[in-house]
Amino acid sequence: MSAVPTELPLFAPPESAAPRIREIPYNYTSFSDREIVIRLLGEASWALLDELRGERRTGRSARMLYEVLGDIWAVQRNPYLQDDLLDNPRRRKLLLAALAHRLGEIDKRREITELAADAERDRKVGLLLEAARGAVTAFGAEFERTARLRRRARRLLGRHTRADAIRFDAYARVSHVTDATDWRVEYPFVVICPDAEDEIPGLVRACIDLGLSVIPRGGGTGYTGGAIPLTFLSAAINTEKLERVSEVEHLALPGVGEPGA
Repeated sequence: MSAVPTELPLFAPPESAAPRIREIPYNYTSFSDREIVIRLLGEASWALLDELRGERRTGRSARMLYEVLGDIWAVQRNPYLQDDLLDNPRRRKLLLAALAHRLGEIDKRREITELAADAERDRKVGLLLEAARGAVTAFGAEFERTARLRRRARRLLGRHTRADAIRFDAYARVSHVTDATDWRVEYPFVVICPDAEDEIPGLVRACIDLGLSVIPRGGGTGYTGGAIPLTFLSAAINTEKLERVSEVEHLALPGVGEPGA
């Protein structure tokens, strides 16, 4: 029996025609380049970048911009790198300087390439640079904001639970980024592991005062995504220590004639 030849182009375009799936360095996440650009620069910037890349006139500049976004993205998606940069202001300063330098090189290329002779294209590149510089500034400011919020959180949460039950370390945040769905959106800002039920009301009130979304979490075995943080400003309250089930209490509830369970 002879084999039937398969026309591969029916299933996939030739390599030369196939679009590159990933151009942003260090992007080993489920986010596409488009999603990352929109998250860091905004949707209007993605439209500009996609248009310029399609013209095949700013390839080198686009790659340099992607490198800047890749550095920011790698840190934002890795709590271990975040902690290292939080603990090392000098290293953080060097990284921010390197990002600014790379954007400066893109700006220089505007003056020595054909972009300078095309006012509209030059305007678009200028808008992208402005958005990228804003992203770098916001990236640097986020470290200071995080450090301040951590200090405040330790103070407020520490009134209701032990200090070692308040976890900002990378290991705790990584282990609470997802449940059995393995869907990962944002890392929690803090993980709280209370020892007793009576700690919960005060911890929840403190989280609200801090502007944190509260995520109750048990063993992390759910398949509905209910324990997955959708914002960086979230607190995962790990209830694994609260394993004792007490008797049902009957309380008088407002507007109810008889006590309710």
